[in-house]
Amino acid sequence: MKNRIHFTLYTFLLGMTLLFTACQSEFEELPEDNQQQTLEANSSTAVLIERTASNDGSFDNIVDQASCLAIQFPYEVNVNGEILIIESREDLQLIEDIFDASDIDDDFLELVFPITVTTGAYADITINSREGLRELAADCIENGEDDDIECIDFVYPLTLFTFDRTLQQTSRVTVENDRQLRFFFKELGEDQLASFSFPISLELYDGTVVEVNSNEQLARLIEENKDACDEDDDNDYNDDDFTQERLNEYLVECPWLVHEMVRDQVNQTDQYFEYLMNFGEDGKVYVKDRIGNTLIGTWTTRVSDNNRVLLKLEFDVLVDFNLEWFVYEIGEGTIKLFSEGGNKIIMKRFCDAPDPGATLRNILKECAWVIKKVKNQGEEIERLLGYEFNFHAEGVVTLSNSINISEGEWEVTTNNQGILVLAIAMGAEPAVNFEWPVRDLMNQRLKFEVEDIGYELILQRVCEDNGADGDVVEIRELMKDGPWRIASFIDSEIDEADLYTLYSFSFEAEHIMSMTLGETGTTEAGLWRVLRNSEGKLKVYLNGGENEPLNELTDDWDFYSADAGRIELRSESDASGQVKILVFERN
Repeated sequence: MKNRIHFTLYTFLLGMTLLFTACQSEFEELPEDNQQQTLEANSSTAVLIERTASNDGSFDNIVDQASCLAIQFPYEVNVNGEILIIESREDLQLIEDIFDASDIDDDFLELVFPITVTTGAYADITINSREGLRELAADCIENGEDDDIECIDFVYPLTLFTFDRTLQQTSRVTVENDRQLRFFFKELGEDQLASFSFPISLELYDGTVVEVNSNEQLARLIEENKDACDEDDDNDYNDDDFTQERLNEYLVECPWLVHEMVRDQVNQTDQYFEYLMNFGEDGKVYVKDRIGNTLIGTWTTRVSDNNRVLLKLEFDVLVDFNLEWFVYEIGEGTIKLFSEGGNKIIMKRFCDAPDPGATLRNILKECAWVIKKVKNQGEEIERLLGYEFNFHAEGVVTLSNSINISEGEWEVTTNNQGILVLAIAMGAEPAVNFEWPVRDLMNQRLKFEVEDIGYELILQRVCEDNGADGDVVEIRELMKDGPWRIASFIDSEIDEADLYTLYSFSFEAEHIMSMTLGETGTTEAGLWRVLRNSEGKLKVYLNGGENEPLNELTDDWDFYSADAGRIELRSESDASGQVKILVFERN
């Protein structure tokens, strides 16, 4: 009897005599009341153990979009035209950085085959084509419903025992990782049973370590925690684990500046850049535009059926924001929102309430600004088209046509009505001396206007004038390869090219357009520019000065077509809808 009690305490799964080796010649029979400590390979607890020990392939979804597959390092990818060698998990951040630096619709990634992948069951498979990867990835289930359990992990090493159907111990095994544990249960035969040497420990997704002492406790712990976190198994690879509560707290802590906005696949960043959003604990969101107007809407959050955190915005005016947005990433000082159909908002944290004019001051000083239109008392001052403002520190502003430069003072302030204004004082150019009220503040275009008295100023942003825009550079180089003559100038359906028969045109450096009358005649200096405007259109600014007939060329022309010896420009009248056509041909 004493021997039997000793065996019961130390042999059956709770005792140390289970450390007897498999070379023992025989084993005593286990008591019936301890049979629940053994597991069959197809039992529900064994299945939970296998799922917890499965290989997680979601970490590289940015590459394979398959959460049940992991690509073995190293391998090669082409990301937006850049070749990368991926040698570790850390290298995946390089791909994300390239994607984040580009517009969402322009991103592409191509794998260089062959590759070798590891499945959830730790099988290694070589794939030779994109089609082969897609076929294998079809078995993966998106949105976190795949087989592997990632919110809880075993703490290794673990000791397990196997038994036959008579409950005789047949082996003792130590496993060091998930792969070994998964293979242990995979290789467990139908006539075999298995058991852990309890106690064992498991670590939860938040770092908490829990100890269990039986199969029942083990199964209950896994069941309770298998869905406790966002496993990041969806193809939105950049999703970080966070709770609804963390998001709510993060939103109300500080104001947020809109840094990027895409709606229905149309980039709206210029329109909403640096709008300031304040999320109140009362469920209201207060948005201040760059002019200083305040717009009020509501916000709510919820957790979807697949554990995604969603942020719903509703406004009467800002309809582009009206969606239930998937909170894709919470980074250091950044929140990224996405929605199906090509919608994206990226917000940057801004804890100190900004000076209402700070955004305008910063935008003005960053780059040069070219005059698209200036009106005084309803009269358009065409002679200033294409002139360039440079707003310097210490309140100094210059206005240049590349030949003459005027200098004055500038300030961003509020007028007597509390409206944000750009005040310019430049004695040499009285046409721009005014307190210009801000009416449209975009990152690439500024509009100032007092409609009642016919004052208007529209500026186009120009940064790094040589530019990285291949189309702009190509047109500039073509125009420089002159001289040119006017082959056609159709205005009001009349071709007035005869007025320019004797003129030769050269487009020179520093935006100078030389207009020469005859072979030995006088040369007048004008202005030319090629740029892409805030709407993405290629524009050719020509300023022929104040003398006829050259002043008729002054316009912000749309670039229409060009070849080695011909350039065609067009301009449509806002009032009449008539189209002017200007054609240059090389002399």
